[in-house]
Amino acid sequence: MALPLDERPYARLARKIAPDATFRRAWTLRGGVSAQVTAFEIAHADGQTQKLIARQHGAADLARNPNIAADEFRLLQLLRAAGLPVAAPEYLDQSGEIFATPVVVVGYIEGEPLLRLDDAPTLVPQLAAQLARIHHVDCSLDDLSFLPTQNDLWAAKCATRPAQLDNSLDEGRIRDTLENAWPLAQINPSCLLHGDYWPGNVLWRDGHIVGVIDWEDAATGDPLADLANSRLEVLWAFGSDAMHRFTHEYARHYAAAAPLDLTNLPYWDLCAALRLLPVIAAMTSDPEDEGRLRAWHREFTAWAFARLR
Repeated sequence: MALPLDERPYARLARKIAPDATFRRAWTLRGGVSAQVTAFEIAHADGQTQKLIARQHGAADLARNPNIAADEFRLLQLLRAAGLPVAAPEYLDQSGEIFATPVVVVGYIEGEPLLRLDDAPTLVPQLAAQLARIHHVDCSLDDLSFLPTQNDLWAAKCATRPAQLDNSLDEGRIRDTLENAWPLAQINPSCLLHGDYWPGNVLWRDGHIVGVIDWEDAATGDPLADLANSRLEVLWAFGSDAMHRFTHEYARHYAAAAPLDLTNLPYWDLCAALRLLPVIAAMTSDPEDEGRLRAWHREFTAWAFARLR
């Protein structure tokens, strides 16, 4: 059973953000995996209420990048300026006075993820078009130089094998193939990558996308890296027909602004399969549902191997 939320730290945080406002309430948001996500509400002196979200990154993210909170805040500033539908960066607290770890405070987006299979026909084309817009965002790579490069991240991953491999999902073969192929020649120009673009990180209202959230895995690199990760996530959420339509719609929208070479997509598909392999068991407590996810994972990997050149 979860412990009741201690609202006092969020009341203190609210006073730092808006000293003249009145703290009203705080509540935990579900779905945070790598970060603790808490919403809180304040009332300003003019009577207007405002909902905010405090994001505290977990130990794994902080170990990977001690500056992750400041980097995410800076990235959100750039993305808002570029016109992307992201939460407004409101406040960055690195003082350690309230919380032991840095806190990013962003605006609350009134929307919800759509994960029902019935939503797929209208959702998938918009989902694909939004990913293409992210990859064409008007931020120079110099502006994004504080982000890691996807090639470097995967070079490090390929260099380190876990003691135990899940060969029921072909992990050994996937790793062998990627280790032999790396460094992968990049054909497409580098761009901004979300790093974890899946239906659960996209918020909708009245049938339209109103927010893309959770940017802590952002990087720069080949757009195919994001595309591959999204393909597997769409497959899990909506099935193979939706995955293929997502791929087609993404390629169409991307190519409307610049050429896209899909030659290396099978390798990036294998990267996505390897990245998401360890999280399958955590995605569901239903053995039947886990079996379905594992079966789709095997199909996805088989497609990738069949298309390698």
